[in-house]
Amino acid sequence: MVALKGIPRALSPELLFALARMGHGDEIVLADANFPTSSICQCGPVEIRADGLGIPVLLEAVLKLLPLDTYVESPAAVMELVPSDKQRGLKTPVWEDYELLLLRAGCTKALMRIERFEFYERAKKAFAVVATGETALYGNIILKKGTLTPTPM
Repeated sequence: MVALKGIPRALSPELLFALARMGHGDEIVLADANFPTSSICQCGPVEIRADGLGIPVLLEAVLKLLPLDTYVESPAAVMELVPSDKQRGLKTPVWEDYELLLLRAGCTKALMRIERFEFYERAKKAFAVVATGETALYGNIILKKGTLTPTPM
């Protein structure tokens, strides 16, 4: 639990530390309950546990602190449906939640969709992967950190 003013309760000390250590261009994965977080993190990313939280709650909290990269096509990416899930018409309503939260945070760029195995490879290069309790299929999202705008003194 975080005992600081203005810090969303959903953000653990470990996650706050990771967000603070990330630099411009670093990525963080908010992973659903089915994502192979521990095996992906054997390749280098920091593993952070947030098992009791859904990704929309966590995403909203993260976006209060994390500036998103404005120099890329999209600072947020989700895992594209595999062809068989597309064929059967699987819906991903959680993506609409993500788009709304991103818009509220000032991001007007569309969610990028990344093929499943490319998503895994990109996750292996992330700064951190946060394992959540999200049960929505295709609930994973990657965020790319941007820069802070200098404030005049």
